[in-house]
Amino acid sequence: MHSILVKDYMQAESHAISVNANTSDVVERLLKSGLTGIPVIDEKEAVVGFVSEQDCIKELLNGAFFCDEPPGVRTVMATDVLTVTPTTSIVELAQTMMSQKPKNYPVVSDGKLVGLITRRHILKALIENDEDCYLHF
Repeated sequence: MHSILVKDYMQAESHAISVNANTSDVVERLLKSGLTGIPVIDEKEAVVGFVSEQDCIKELLNGAFFCDEPPGVRTVMATDVLTVTPTTSIVELAQTMMSQKPKNYPVVSDGKLVGLITRRHILKALIENDEDCYLHF
């Protein structure tokens, strides 16, 4: 099972958003994609942040209450982003997910965003590749 790689289960479409977008743009993208968070990229497609539903809620509440313009992504995104590569082991990533907060990990190759892998992808990989598992879906 250790040879199962991120590239075999990642979502090639990352639904990334530009660092120049605002939180309304992020919320629209999150709602359309069904994801709980998305990578933020610069003009070179490098990951510079990650923004989640939770990051947006406070800002949208403040905006609605004070009738403010939605803030830019830069002000709400997390900049300490944990990324993986296409050749990262699914088992290693699953172990990391048990001790780290992120639910979604940007997949990066040669400094550019190439996809996204979520807990759902990890669950699918683990269940599909466990020959000894007595639970069959």
